[in-house]
Amino acid sequence: MATLSLKQKVGLELERQFLKNHKQLHPLRQLFWECTLRCNLHCKHCGSDCKTESLMPDMPAEDFLKVIDEQVTPHVDDRHQMMVIFSGGEPLARKDIEEIGMELYKREYPWGMVTNGMMFTEERFKRLCASGLRSVAVSLDGKEDDHNWMRGHESSFKNAMRAIRLLAGQKQVVWDVVTCVNNRNVQYLPELKDMLYEAGVRQWRLFTIFPAGRAKQHPDLQISDEKFRDLMEFIVACRQEGKVHASYACEGFVGEYEGKVRDHLYRCEAGLSVASILIDGSISACTSIRGKYYQGNIYKDNFWDVWENGFQNYRNRDWMKKGDCASCKMFRYCEGGGMHLRDEEGNLMLCHMKRLGH
Repeated sequence: MATLSLKQKVGLELERQFLKNHKQLHPLRQLFWECTLRCNLHCKHCGSDCKTESLMPDMPAEDFLKVIDEQVTPHVDDRHQMMVIFSGGEPLARKDIEEIGMELYKREYPWGMVTNGMMFTEERFKRLCASGLRSVAVSLDGKEDDHNWMRGHESSFKNAMRAIRLLAGQKQVVWDVVTCVNNRNVQYLPELKDMLYEAGVRQWRLFTIFPAGRAKQHPDLQISDEKFRDLMEFIVACRQEGKVHASYACEGFVGEYEGKVRDHLYRCEAGLSVASILIDGSISACTSIRGKYYQGNIYKDNFWDVWENGFQNYRNRDWMKKGDCASCKMFRYCEGGGMHLRDEEGNLMLCHMKRLGH
């Protein structure tokens, strides 16, 4: 079993001290807006179980902008430091994204989106840029056959690659590619990296599947513990090579790989600097977090009051010291892992330290 180096321990202890202050200050830096649950794909690993026609209607733009104007802006000192990110579903399923983006741009808020690329045409991209688009994350989950299989559409790979090439040909928008590592693509990640590099990708985030939403129905997608360690080694190798800057997503503490697979040490920013407004008005943190951990609703609560005084179960993680976490020596650094990995009963659905043999 590998252990932390002295350098890692010193860094992690300093990070703990920073985190104490960070929790008290909790500056809002990212606000996700789940603007729709409609999606033009049917991805096997979807944590939200989105569908082409959602039973939940899109949130009216004026409801979201009212929260921005009346409950967020009066408390934000520098709007340029708070990114608004459209999520879903597929944000581009909304025809008014450009108009909403322009309203945010007028208010001096940078905004971005996560997209599957299906509607990311050259003409649409031009309109988005004219509306102040600043960041994009494109999802790509493997070579053509595997990506199309995962996404449930025979044209999904072609359209995702079109979006990637459009983004690679400009300098206005900060962008990256996010890849769900699973049993079908884990064996050819080096080839996928080369393919992405040739397409112009220089920033690449990789994550693994957690058992929630539709992904819970496909446990076969989960990679083995051995393959998970291989993934960590692959990311380290990519970063050393320097062609494509690979990073592991902010899912959990990864022990001896801390400081080696991300640009920062592990920290779950949910409720610390990240909040979200969900499709029904619920106030949450990252959009993957279960309903039990919602903090209020914009249709009955003041968003900023909730941000300032709520989120206590995010900012004090002592309640997570149960089960395997109760006696884990790494809890002081991990604090129970990502909030999205807790089920409705508060149990940890997946432990990265266990995957690494700790």
